[in-house]
Amino acid sequence: MTSLIKKNASGHAGDGDANLLVNEVVGVPRGIGEAARLARAAAYDSFLRGLLAGRDGVALLAVGGLGRRQCAPYSDLDLVLLHAGVPGTDELAASIWYPIWDAGLRLDHSVRTVAEALSVAQDDVKVALGLLDARLVVGDQALADGLIRTAADHWRRTAVRHLPGLREVTAARWQAHGELAFLLEGDLKEAAGGLRDVGLLRAISAAGITDALRPAVRAAHLRLLDTRDALHQQVGRRVDRLVAQERDGVAALLALEDGDALLRRVAGDARTVSHALDDAFRAAERLRSGRSRGGNGRPVRRPVARDVVEHDGELVLARTAIGARPDPSLSLRVAAAAAATRLPIARATCEWLAAYCPPLPAPWPAEARAALTTLLGAGPGLVPAWETCDRYGLVDGWLPEWTRLRSLPQHNPVHRYTLDRHLVQAAHEASRHAREVERPDLLLLGALLHDIGKGLTGDHSTVGVPLAQAVATRIGLPPSEVALIGTLVRLHLLLPDVATRRDLADPVTIASVAEAVGDTGTLDLLHALVRADAAATGPAAWSDWKGRLVAELVARVRTALDTGVLPEPPAPDPELLAGPLPVVHLTGDRVSVAAADRRGLLATVAGCLALHRLEVISADASVVDGRALVECRVQPRYGLPPDPVSLRADLRRAVGGDVSVTQRLRGRALAARGGGAAPRVVWHREAATDAVLLELRAADAAGLLYRVTCALDDAGALVRAARISTLGADVVDAFYLVGGWPDDDTRARLEAAVLAAV
Repeated sequence: MTSLIKKNASGHAGDGDANLLVNEVVGVPRGIGEAARLARAAAYDSFLRGLLAGRDGVALLAVGGLGRRQCAPYSDLDLVLLHAGVPGTDELAASIWYPIWDAGLRLDHSVRTVAEALSVAQDDVKVALGLLDARLVVGDQALADGLIRTAADHWRRTAVRHLPGLREVTAARWQAHGELAFLLEGDLKEAAGGLRDVGLLRAISAAGITDALRPAVRAAHLRLLDTRDALHQQVGRRVDRLVAQERDGVAALLALEDGDALLRRVAGDARTVSHALDDAFRAAERLRSGRSRGGNGRPVRRPVARDVVEHDGELVLARTAIGARPDPSLSLRVAAAAAATRLPIARATCEWLAAYCPPLPAPWPAEARAALTTLLGAGPGLVPAWETCDRYGLVDGWLPEWTRLRSLPQHNPVHRYTLDRHLVQAAHEASRHAREVERPDLLLLGALLHDIGKGLTGDHSTVGVPLAQAVATRIGLPPSEVALIGTLVRLHLLLPDVATRRDLADPVTIASVAEAVGDTGTLDLLHALVRADAAATGPAAWSDWKGRLVAELVARVRTALDTGVLPEPPAPDPELLAGPLPVVHLTGDRVSVAAADRRGLLATVAGCLALHRLEVISADASVVDGRALVECRVQPRYGLPPDPVSLRADLRRAVGGDVSVTQRLRGRALAARGGGAAPRVVWHREAATDAVLLELRAADAAGLLYRVTCALDDAGALVRAARISTLGADVVDAFYLVGGWPDDDTRARLEAAVLAAV
């Protein structure tokens, strides 16, 4: 692939002629012949030599990726013109920079003396790191060697002092760009675990603090470099974010199967880099501050669990554990101790466990099950302990299924993590609800296994049941608990799906959930699992209104399970049943309207709410004492809530038949039509007491509910209730249509009208 610096077959830069600034493509348009390209590069090399010939005290240095010979095809050129105070330096610099700019290349440049370069490096750690990669291009060798040698020596002497500040800057960068291992469109350079972090590892190694560039890290680095090169070539310009539309093309250039294979490889490499950097920062911190030491000056060893001690801020094995044949639960017990104490496991300990800890028998011994429960229930300490064990292959020994789950992408913008990390995060979130359930151990295990069926053909809630039950059996749970784990996996989406898509006042809804759940113990486990799953998915997966709907459903189902009697539907807002019509009542996230005529009332209210940029979450329509009532739960589509005075006035005018308001509603809604995949209608005949359920699945758009309810009204359908569920860019809207609707032709005409409105 085209590159500013040639690499050999292993990916390392070739030594070649160190004086060639550009080996291939300086100023050469893409597609030009090889001979012309080499001739242009040779001419530029000759030009540089001519500029600097006979000039002592001047040297042109490459730094950054150019200095390391690791430039991607469209990377910037980082150059420093170093001089010893000789006259005419500015004119000389212009003679070098302008041809590069004229060639259309991006250039980061500076002109400095040795003293100036060292002074800037002392104040700016980024410059100090860049000088560690400095390489002479052409000019005064002694001058360049002096700066390179002095900069490296200065870094070795001051690195420990600089690293805490550098770590803070790095943490801010991670916060801004996220973790490369878990992103669908991560920045290969700036995200945590990316190429920028490899530069930090190289700097820490150069300071002699620790061996940060171990073989696994170097291999991961080369693969990340190859990925960035392929991305540049695929896009045809400088870009470091691996966006979705380029993944398959980049994968093809790298001879990978598809974009998912690329994502999994990038995730694994990013994890390797991140883990190594965590180790390196800890080593620097130990060197900088020291740990508590005994009278002999050695670090104190403090027991923290059986066979596990703390040594110099890390967990290591006790001497007795190393001397004897370890029991199979040792790796789990070390992981549990690390999670409980929030201390890292020493690298040598992880390597020893991976090499010598025997496999767990089936079923597991009680001690191993207890350690797994402690690990999963440790809260914030779980994720780092699990990630460490996973990097050394220990998790595969506990759960062979983990190999398939590791770094599996989830192609849904709601999800912020890969599948394996999502499962571990769900267990962490489930620990927050451990005191709310009778069996917290089963809650933790259910959270870890709830999505185990993803990545396989079929509904993952169904496909995952036998897989989760197989794990539970191997762990050593009795058959009744194995069956309960299967129930948690099969029903882990039941509560949010029903709460957001069904009428909670309908007895059929409550009865069906109560029958599926069976008892209040399982209901509590599912309620806790739902909240843990949502928190582990991302902020878009949960909201206050969804939490209230799920809690309301759980309360109603609990009443049915405890008493055997279905709860009464909630009474309408009493303010709607008194006073002259129309009545408009706004309270928090609720909008209630009463009018004399039911026909078209829901559509009118929905349109008026859309006009004020409010999304309808749920809607109920009914007739009480001759009054048509519509009660909605709403939330702002974006920004702040609308002015309640203006909203109330528009609602009153609209339900009163004001034509000007209706025209504004139609104009705004029609202009907001969305695109996306073809919409779909699904009918549910047995899902309600006195209605048929029409479920619309379509792309989300402002005014969608208004358009659909208008179509239903025009077709003669009476909507008793509506439930609106937004899933990323799509919606699943459920409409309860009064009556049986038994005729196929009538249903087909209604379905066509709804799809036309979308």
